[in-house]
Amino acid sequence: MDKIKFAIPKGSLEKATAEFFAKSGFKIGASDRTYRPSINDPQIEMKVLRPQEIPVFVSEGLQDIGITGEDWVRENKADVEVLQNLEYGKIRLVIAVPKSLPEGTTLGEFMEFIWASGKNFRISTEYLNIAFEYLKSIPEYKKRFGDADPVIVTPWWRKGDNPRVKIFLSFGATEAKPPENSDCIMDVTETGTTIEANNLRIIETVMRSSAILIANKESLENSEKREKIFDIVALLKGVVDGSKRIHLFVNVKKENLNKLLTELPALKNPTISPLADDAWVSVNTVVEKDCLIGLLPKIRKIAQGLVVYEPRQVLALDEIARRNEGQCKTDQS
Repeated sequence: MDKIKFAIPKGSLEKATAEFFAKSGFKIGASDRTYRPSINDPQIEMKVLRPQEIPVFVSEGLQDIGITGEDWVRENKADVEVLQNLEYGKIRLVIAVPKSLPEGTTLGEFMEFIWASGKNFRISTEYLNIAFEYLKSIPEYKKRFGDADPVIVTPWWRKGDNPRVKIFLSFGATEAKPPENSDCIMDVTETGTTIEANNLRIIETVMRSSAILIANKESLENSEKREKIFDIVALLKGVVDGSKRIHLFVNVKKENLNKLLTELPALKNPTISPLADDAWVSVNTVVEKDCLIGLLPKIRKIAQGLVVYEPRQVLALDEIARRNEGQCKTDQS
């Protein structure tokens, strides 16, 4: 089998991706000096790329799988299979305007104000396609211009037939553009601190995004590659699930065992083991973290010796097997 070509992100997602992989069982070599880090799996060939590029390279089959942001998959309109939301690198793509704009003003109202003053509305962003679609969906825009396309301006080309709204490609430092170079921005933020520091205010959230694992659809049709890809999914999904769950070990008298299992429905399919004292058994199971606060008072009344572990991974191997089996059936049909 050819190696699985796996693209991981450089830049803002890089550190979080390295920490995530450290919990998965994969060991990736340092990528500060190379774009081709080593990995402790001879069937995987790693490559470090910008997250903006990864959806394109995966959709084109130049990489089998990759980690990028949901925002870049949408921006690139990439035809890829989303295998797993990895639930880190969480950001918001927002619209931000100068603080001088009155509180409560919507983007549509702001645009109307700009047009009424005889000016063209300008927005700076790295997300040209998302901005294009978002602006065209605003009622005030549709009422004035119908299906006309905003003008997109880059150093190399421009397109669109409505110069009253211009979308300028930003190469960074987007927060610095208003008010001289743009009326507002569409940019990503985690906390909003940088936007606030540049005298801007968020007025709308366009989308929320986090890191996701994506795959080339043709790679999934290759039976050997598919099996390996789903092995990778199992390990990475295990980290996601492990972050949400806890492993409980609790000792209980045999006479109270049924009561414990009846009153604690969250304890699904527990493992029950005998103890040195024949009157007692040990119960261990995995539950959602959010359940612990509600479970603790009940456990305290029935059992003793509670030990809580935070697992690095929880592997849903049966789920991955079903997914692989389902893909096989699709191939055969």
